[in-house]
Amino acid sequence: MKNWSFDTIVNREQSGCRKWDGRKNVFGTDDVLPMWIADMDFQSPPAVIEALKKCAAHGVYGYPLQSDAYYSAIMNWMEQRYGCPVEREWILDTPGVVPAINLAIQAFTRPCDKIVIQPPVYPPFYSSIVKNRRQVVENPLVVEDGRYVMDFRDLEKKMQLGIKMIILASPHNPVGRIWTKEELQTLANLCLRYNVLILSDEIHGDFVFKGHRYIPMRSMSPEIARSTITCIAPSKSFNIAGLKTAATIISNRKLRELFRDALEAVHISDGNIFGIAALEAAYRHGGDWLDALQTYLEENSNFLAQFIKNNIPDIRMIKPEGTYLAWLDCRALGLSQTELRDFFVQKARVGLNDGLAFGKQGEGFMRLNFGCPRETLCDGLERIANAVKSRR
Repeated sequence: MKNWSFDTIVNREQSGCRKWDGRKNVFGTDDVLPMWIADMDFQSPPAVIEALKKCAAHGVYGYPLQSDAYYSAIMNWMEQRYGCPVEREWILDTPGVVPAINLAIQAFTRPCDKIVIQPPVYPPFYSSIVKNRRQVVENPLVVEDGRYVMDFRDLEKKMQLGIKMIILASPHNPVGRIWTKEELQTLANLCLRYNVLILSDEIHGDFVFKGHRYIPMRSMSPEIARSTITCIAPSKSFNIAGLKTAATIISNRKLRELFRDALEAVHISDGNIFGIAALEAAYRHGGDWLDALQTYLEENSNFLAQFIKNNIPDIRMIKPEGTYLAWLDCRALGLSQTELRDFFVQKARVGLNDGLAFGKQGEGFMRLNFGCPRETLCDGLERIANAVKSRR
């Protein structure tokens, strides 16, 4: 394994990225350190950069083709890394996981059908349901011993009322849970019992810390796989979200054809010539880089937790088991959500995600992205600590 370094600070200003160049639109000022949207401040692995350079150097950017090598890269990644075999015909291409979620809602449900989400959760889950004129049914996560867990008793009550689909975040964004085999099995059993389709967003599956294991939902059993639509992408893992390339895995032929019809109706499965090249390079040659990155991110997570404990006792960090996102409990600051947002922007000069965007269960919380060099993380934490001290 090469000695990768993630301490290099890359100047992303004026690069056309939303995280840095969109600060004024999001926070009302450019004078904030952006630690919000879920992309990292690291360069992608060299293999990806070289693949993109080669693609760009060709000089002709016509309609792309997903080759056999492209699909085998996805298949090999899932089988070799997670012991989860995927057949070529099961893979359908979309320009992102969120478009896939919307297409799945359109393909497998009808207007006014009920769809379960588990807040606090990624905001597009909610908006995808509402904008497609379906009904949101909340099965909120609960905190037990400082750790979020699923409320299966409440979930079964909701399913008894007639649920068509559940959208699962696995790993969970924003609370950072890596669901155990037992949790996934219990959830799957309920879905099978009540004939509920599982739409599993597994985009953060490559980020798992020591002592935990990402288990693809569809790998639990052939029966569960037949009721599961799985969304994956290299975008978070290799920091290539801007290349808009994702894969939806559906082993159930009937469901796959319905999804394919929805894809063809809007003509968005052709792919992106640069995204195709990047995905193949990432999945074929990016494993060592990703392993080193996971170690660095876990060290960032540990540093973050210790810093908050030692220096910002009014904020409590829900320790993530994976991802590069920290869910911060700021309720002890005694601020309304509006005041909390203003405090981080105007006093701390740090741009975080508003917890309320993840559901009413996120009131009093903020989400912090620690996918950055340690120096940047230290800067953000010092800003927050100084702002909290100035209130006393």
